[in-house]
Amino acid sequence: MLHQLSLTNVGPAAQLDIDFGPRVTLITGDNGLGKSFLLDIAWWALTRTWAHYPARPTSGSKDKSIISFAFDSQTKPVSHPSEFDWKSQTWKSKRGRPASPGMVLYAQVDGSFSVWDPARNYWKQHQAKGIDTPNRPDAYQFRASEVWDGLERKNPNDAARTEVLCNGLIRDWASWQKEKGSAFAQLSTALETLSPTAIERLAPGGLTRISLDDARDMPTIQMPYGKEVAIVHASAAIRRIAALAYLLVWTWQEHARASKLLNQDTTNQIIFLIDEIEAHLHPAWQRRILRSLMNVMSAISRADQINVQVITVTHSPMLLASMEPVFDNAKDALWMFDLVEGAGHKDVQLRRDEWHRRGDASAWLRSEVFDLGEARSLEAQSAITAARTFMERASTDKAEFERIYDALRKSMPGDDPFWVDWRAWAWQKGLLQFPKESK
Repeated sequence: MLHQLSLTNVGPAAQLDIDFGPRVTLITGDNGLGKSFLLDIAWWALTRTWAHYPARPTSGSKDKSIISFAFDSQTKPVSHPSEFDWKSQTWKSKRGRPASPGMVLYAQVDGSFSVWDPARNYWKQHQAKGIDTPNRPDAYQFRASEVWDGLERKNPNDAARTEVLCNGLIRDWASWQKEKGSAFAQLSTALETLSPTAIERLAPGGLTRISLDDARDMPTIQMPYGKEVAIVHASAAIRRIAALAYLLVWTWQEHARASKLLNQDTTNQIIFLIDEIEAHLHPAWQRRILRSLMNVMSAISRADQINVQVITVTHSPMLLASMEPVFDNAKDALWMFDLVEGAGHKDVQLRRDEWHRRGDASAWLRSEVFDLGEARSLEAQSAITAARTFMERASTDKAEFERIYDALRKSMPGDDPFWVDWRAWAWQKGLLQFPKESK
């Protein structure tokens, strides 16, 4: 499990430090403050590969740029600082092979995925003993289209040859469904576990063809309204969850096979890095997705001893509200990126929230986590702010009262809870009269 990251002169601030919960870490904050960047650094610290462009020191910094990290490998705790070397333009690492963190999956918001498998992307270095190191991929880096259509690479020793690293969701799903073996059973289990609601279960339908020009058997998904829809024609939300379910099963299947060939046990550690876990999902699905993800690997592997750590960026108040019954301060953490006043400018700050229950999603929106004055429209927020200021001044200016009253009527429904306080105060001040009873 990943325990800690510390960035010095790297990223949006001179210093960023974060401790991760062993089970779930939630990262929130406004756009552009470094949330996705932090996931990129976490991926690199665990795998020593970059999912995107390598991180570079802060522009103009003359001081040392350092990334420090600590995690539990499969054999021992690991702690290591890595300094940027300007001459080689790389981050220095210790000599020898890095420690293995277990299985790591990184789901990016654009539909791309990164996978690091301790059985297939990790091996002992034996060159000094005269034994060649196998030329395996450093990690599996999928663009969004490659998740669906397959991942290939040029053979490192023969440029004329192409190696197929992964068949892709469409071909593998169809093949697994025809075989009716463990892979298809695991895929069905993953889809069911990650379903949006108890009555809207994701389940595979029959195979079909979608074009005269596409000879592939196309998987379908059973829809709650009784139709089967080709998976490539499903909604963005279903496609994202289907891709996640597929890669979980593909990674576990290939890992189990590789572990058997290597005569070793399968990993008992899995780390999920997920950027905007709620992307495309309806609020009802947002309320279930994180808790479902916490259970999906145990459901797939049918093992109770797999330690799963989820580190996710979120902008969803519904997702945070959904964690209130299960959040454990000993296992989970909520971190917030924020802008704070600096010396003539604003600085990025990362701080851990002292978790407490806020209540419903609107209460989370109004909390310091999201910093919205009101969980309403901009017009309603402006009108309510003016009304509260008017009330605090205890003003009885009739013309100003009427202007504010008109703005409230135009921006809010008649049953908004704010009307109770506003009208009660106005009646007390004599700005409103109680309606006369009809005879």
